[in-house]
Amino acid sequence: MHTARIAAVVIVIALAIGVAVAARSTTAPLGSTVSTSANDWTLPRLSGTGQVALADFRGKPAVVDFFASWCTACKAELPEFLAVSHLTGARVAFVGVDSEENGDGLSMARQSGITAWPLARDVGGSQASGLRDALESTPGMPITAFYDARGHVVSVRLGALTADALRSLLHQLFAVSLP
Repeated sequence: MHTARIAAVVIVIALAIGVAVAARSTTAPLGSTVSTSANDWTLPRLSGTGQVALADFRGKPAVVDFFASWCTACKAELPEFLAVSHLTGARVAFVGVDSEENGDGLSMARQSGITAWPLARDVGGSQASGLRDALESTPGMPITAFYDARGHVVSVRLGALTADALRSLLHQLFAVSLP
């Protein structure tokens, strides 16, 4: 009887430690706030510490591109977005969000050359896709969200965009003309 009681206590302690470790690994660091609200998001950086927040880009339009290392359409789209981002200069902010990831999103970002953009990691949701899910309920990747200078969503597009389509949308949504 005494051995069974000790075994039960050991199991309870082991479970408590397991719960504490799991909670610690999925909780944002103290002092940080994570949000996947479509119009007020704050996400952890894809690499290193800190966060990327929508509020950081207020004052200019922002293009937020969601990608994942497994997404072949994303791999085709990112170099085209990079080329357009070079043409816009400081007039438009470009942000990458690694979402629905099951591989190495940072490696993909490096291979695509988008590491000069602020890069974030999506959290929550059904598949580490909380912000993506808040913006678009239809499954699929990539998606691109367009925010005006006040930080309001003006358009969300599901599926890969070409450089020409992106240039056209920037002109249509923000009156940004590019060569």
